Amino acid sequence: MGSCYAPLMPEIGNDLVQALFKAGAHFGFSRSRRHATMKPLVFGSKNRTDILDLSKTAPLLEQALGFMRASGAQGKKVLCVGGKPEMTELIIAAAEAISMPYVAGRWLGGTLTNFTEIKKRIKRMLELTTDREAGTLAKKYTKKERVLIDREIGRLENNFLGLVSLEKLPDALLVVDTRHESIAVHEAAALGIPVIGIMNSDCDLSAVTHPIVGNDASRESVKFFLDKIVEAYKEGAKGNVVPIEEKTV
Repeated sequence: MGSCYAPLMPEIGNDLVQALFKAGAHFGFSRSRRHATMKPLVFGSKNRTDILDLSKTAPLLEQALGFMRASGAQGKKVLCVGGKPEMTELIIAAAEAISMPYVAGRWLGGTLTNFTEIKKRIKRMLELTTDREAGTLAKKYTKKERVLIDREIGRLENNFLGLVSLEKLPDALLVVDTRHESIAVHEAAALGIPVIGIMNSDCDLSAVTHPIVGNDASRESVKFFLDKIVEAYKEGAKGNVVPIEEKTV
């Protein structure tokens, strides 16, 4: 165990904190990248790299999981967002595990704030794919025209395939790296949509309603958080709900 972190262990020797440490959730970014709002959540620094205080991360995670259990119990729709290439596989797996919509690529501005137009694009994608599968396109268009339509379908699927099940604005967003997905976070805030944010020391703590502060650059750490979130939603759906406490930092 890192020497700079060892002094904290007597105070935080619970199972969740130990699991967070094992997943590498305590690694922040360099001090120069630290967002001012994250200062209370930083335990110290080693080789100019922030070490996050897992004794504060743990209760924030528990509160976020409480929110997810309640969401599961109420059948809420949670839009999962994570566009960083190294995280797309994880975000898709998490979304599919609880049958939720997702954006696992570039977030298109207006996805929430101009949702009416987004629904039109999804409808267009579904109509084209249905016609292609039914053989209708082959009867109506030339080979060259069908090639162009196939390209359009590809672009639409790349942008909207994960949103097919989103018939109305989501009840909440689950975001991996709120700094990278700042547009999505801002759109949600503008519409009063709660955000569960997996966020590192370079993110704005005040930007989300349910922060999960930890290493958002490591697949192992992010997978740990997402697995916990998925488990919580499933527990809620089965009726295993605990009260949600207010966020304290």
